[in-house]
Amino acid sequence: MLQVIIAAAAAAPTGGTTNAAAALSQMGAANLLGEMVSNPGHYAVSWVVLLTLTLMSVLSIYWIVMNFLKNLRLKGTSDRVISTFWETPNAQDAIRFMEDQPRGEPFSKIALDAAQAAAHHQRHEGSRVVESLNRSEFVDRALRQGVTRESSRLEAGLTVLATVGSTAPFVGLLGTVWGIYGALIRIGASGNASIDAVAGPVGEALIMTALGLFVAIPAVLAYNFFTRLNRVTNNKFDTFAHDLHDFFATGSRVGEVGVKR
Repeated sequence: MLQVIIAAAAAAPTGGTTNAAAALSQMGAANLLGEMVSNPGHYAVSWVVLLTLTLMSVLSIYWIVMNFLKNLRLKGTSDRVISTFWETPNAQDAIRFMEDQPRGEPFSKIALDAAQAAAHHQRHEGSRVVESLNRSEFVDRALRQGVTRESSRLEAGLTVLATVGSTAPFVGLLGTVWGIYGALIRIGASGNASIDAVAGPVGEALIMTALGLFVAIPAVLAYNFFTRLNRVTNNKFDTFAHDLHDFFATGSRVGEVGVKR
């Protein structure tokens, strides 16, 4: 369709460099916004596309900021929390330290899950729970649930970023197709195929495409970046959980630091 417009414009008589300059001036974003404000009915689809891209951009920026702050906070506290837990000689003091951690700190919550499971199993010795699951299996189940829960919390917002990154270009493309379609309708109605008659709709189409890419690219980059960070954090979850299992199920941690209750 774009080739048809360009060919028609090239075949039509022009008014020289003055008309060409005027046509180019109509292809700016400011001119497009002015046309959309002055004639909203004609640009209904463009308004829908623009508002959709704006909403996608706001959601994308929100989750980028939230995930960045979350990962920055984790990076600053995770090693301290883990090392303090293992370096505390008394197990009860180590558990109290974990209880004092902020609500969103994941490693302390995983440790507390294991501690509560071990304590629960010990309190119910002789019951059906103990008969069906030994201490190691009971702690292991609690740790699996804790790691799964905290891993799910890490992924908050990534679905939004993936959705924005994959759909925003197509939303912008919708504005492009509709802009070219509008250009063809105007040419057919007016019989004027000069460059100044089609520059505005073509400019609208190009701007909508650019907006779609502008929204999608940061979302895709952020999604890949946070997915990589989450993979590293999940590996730390697994390592910490294995050490916790050794500690609460057998009474000692197998690793670089041997801690005995």
